[in-house]
Amino acid sequence: MYNLRLYHDDDRTTFHRESLLFFSQCGAGKTISLAELLRLTADAAVEDYRERGMSFAFLAERDIAILVSRVSFRFHTIPRADQRVNVTTWEEKPEPLQLRRAYEITDEGGGLLVSGLSSWLLVNPTTRRIIPSRDFTLRPPVEREETHDCLKPGKIILPPDMELWHERTIGLSDIDSNCHTNNCRYGAFVEDALPPALRGKEFTDFRLNYSKEAKLDQKMQVFGKADEAERKLVMVGKTEDGNSFEAELYWK
Repeated sequence: MYNLRLYHDDDRTTFHRESLLFFSQCGAGKTISLAELLRLTADAAVEDYRERGMSFAFLAERDIAILVSRVSFRFHTIPRADQRVNVTTWEEKPEPLQLRRAYEITDEGGGLLVSGLSSWLLVNPTTRRIIPSRDFTLRPPVEREETHDCLKPGKIILPPDMELWHERTIGLSDIDSNCHTNNCRYGAFVEDALPPALRGKEFTDFRLNYSKEAKLDQKMQVFGKADEAERKLVMVGKTEDGNSFEAELYWK
């Protein structure tokens, strides 16, 4: 039997979440799905804060919500079904309007599988106004900065002449307990939109930007374009309210 642990290093700033990747978390190639990658890393970030006394309820009582804005991951070796992994995460020095967080997913022997970076917005859930990171004083100031082997989260440039790749309706199973589309579901939206010719690619990098929340029963159209020369595809998901997400995938 596996003994899966949640723990902080002695510095109380680096958090580890051991996990076993189940069959249901992986796709047809028995590798982790993009939705499960987003879920695994976001849950580790949430648990890091909870273990430090900053649970959802604690933050909500202080009119603070922390919303993921942009993520970027590099696949060194894509995690597979039945693999035991360690998700490590820590905060890094924030930008004026965004918190920053790093990730590493390693195998049992410590081999690097995935590295990643993300940015998060501090929002007052009542007024919907963004809170400057300097005003987030519920934990000590963060000055940590490290070098990362992944693309930086940033603006995704949408090419011209994108084609309609997929259409869907936002369903009840996409909605989480905050009553909005859960961030991990956008990974499923990306995978579902992949044309057949691109489904067998071995992807090396994945970037996703959240623009505007998709709401229950809204129609979403996903447009895409692949660039064989750059080994890259770009997608944008649109609802009646405008762009909901942008994504990039690079392949070998």
